[in-house]
Amino acid sequence: MEKGLSSISTSSSKEGLPLTPHSNFKTASTDDDLAHILFNIKSSKTSAVINYGASWCRVCSEILPAFHRLSNNFPKLSFVYADIDECPETTQHIRYTPTFQFFRDGEKVDEMYGAGEERLRDRVWLHS
Repeated sequence: MEKGLSSISTSSSKEGLPLTPHSNFKTASTDDDLAHILFNIKSSKTSAVINYGASWCRVCSEILPAFHRLSNNFPKLSFVYADIDECPETTQHIRYTPTFQFFRDGEKVDEMYGAGEERLRDRVWLHS
């Protein structure tokens, strides 16, 4: 593993979330982690969904388990959780939590604000 990337987790660091059997769920715990993940999404032209949330956000905490379950149902997509307080520099453009950004072929193609498990599932299916 490259120096400085050891804190990228392929499982969830949030309590109560099970480990995912797929390596398609990552948690960015620093600005460097998130910058590296974003670079990989763009350079490899990966399809991905990024969940920008915050530990103090009740709605973010409620939708995170559903987001994690979706990673198991859509193994060809990359799923990333980034806490805006842990990644303040790379998330300064985020104005609402939760915000979901969808990438196809390495480019951002969609954005969704707020929660709603069915709404999120439909949007993930649309971009899978």
